Amino acid sequence: MQKYKVYIKAVLFILMVIGLFGFANNRNNSRKIKDVQTTFINGDNLFISSETVDKLLTQISGNIKNKSKENIALAVIENGIEKNEMIENAEVYLTVDGILKTKVLQRKPIARILVNGSSYYLDDKGKKMPLSKNYSARVPIVTGVQSDVELKQIHQFIKEVLSDEFMEKQIIGIRINSDKEFVLKTRMGNQIIEFGKLEEVSVKIKKLEAFYQKVVKDNSLKKYSKISLKYSKQVVCKKR
Repeated sequence: MQKYKVYIKAVLFILMVIGLFGFANNRNNSRKIKDVQTTFINGDNLFISSETVDKLLTQISGNIKNKSKENIALAVIENGIEKNEMIENAEVYLTVDGILKTKVLQRKPIARILVNGSSYYLDDKGKKMPLSKNYSARVPIVTGVQSDVELKQIHQFIKEVLSDEFMEKQIIGIRINSDKEFVLKTRMGNQIIEFGKLEEVSVKIKKLEAFYQKVVKDNSLKKYSKISLKYSKQVVCKKR
């Protein structure tokens, strides 16, 4: 008999917990959205503004404020936001106190490609990205790209260049010439650098760094208009 009493109490306790959970869950779902907040993970209002994100939210789910939580489809909202060409990833969630929060990761451009009078960005994933009316990224300007193969080469080259702190600050322009070789424009000294084919990139970068250390030390950088890294184990320069 005592065993049955213990069993009955346990069942009643479980039913009570389930009932309380269901009541709390139902009450939470019936709460209305009080506010909408947007956070940009990699910088505020760069390529896309918080106002634009708010408009996207309205287009996807209508007027979100004062809607009950149970009527908010978070996955649908995330997918809708991520369709924007400036956004790489979006995370949407609801807080206990009724605030819909959106965390937005914007795409990261690494170069601006100029083709036939128009231009677009190349992002860090190697994909094309449109320009933004809100913000202009300070990235190398690239000309001479005529194919997707060359676009992939540019992506590979810039990723290697940007991994080097010296080169990241120094290179402001890249051109692919008629011989399919890379020609670089520098920030310091305004020289043209004949980089050549996309071969031994790290070796050529080290040669260029060593050259700059020397000419900066003896204050002779301005004497040169062109620097060639195309030749093995040497840097060939042309005076102005």
